[in-house]
Amino acid sequence: VTPGSTCVVFGLGGVGLSVIIGCKAAGASRIIAIDTNKDKFARAKEVGATEFINPLDYKKPIQDVLIEKTNNTIDFSFEVVGRLDTIMAALSCCNFAYGVSVIVGVPPGSQNVSVDPLLLLTGRTWKGAIFGGFKSKDDVPKIVTDVIAKKFTLDPLITHVYNFDKINEGFELLRSGNR
Repeated sequence: VTPGSTCVVFGLGGVGLSVIIGCKAAGASRIIAIDTNKDKFARAKEVGATEFINPLDYKKPIQDVLIEKTNNTIDFSFEVVGRLDTIMAALSCCNFAYGVSVIVGVPPGSQNVSVDPLLLLTGRTWKGAIFGGFKSKDDVPKIVTDVIAKKFTLDPLITHVYNFDKINEGFELLRSGNR
């Protein structure tokens, strides 16, 4: 992500919020948060999202909504849900000549995506990222240093604290996706 860029983040769970934190730290000027659960918008705003869209509020495909709202100026999109339809929406909403779409979410096993080659031949870049593309040995100490220096905070990612004897309740809350 480059300073002044426009980013779209599909999915506002812990990883999606982390992507928003990264976009903000990199200097993105416009960060559009996408989720079907409007209750997640407040936390997304807290970590740096500037706009919020619930795809269920529209009758047309979300990529068309995004292209219209941004005048086709999306520089970077991040799919953090792990669904084939949002993977394709994230790719399709990027600027056709220079947009970069990053798949972070992992779709259920044995699902394949079918892509119209023109989505890539026009100039978009499509890539995947495990662990944010970081090299853990080199980059994790830098992240820790940045957090200690208060370049960004991870506190908004913590929604609940449980004692170890309540671990199953914590995992159930995680699985529900409702925080």
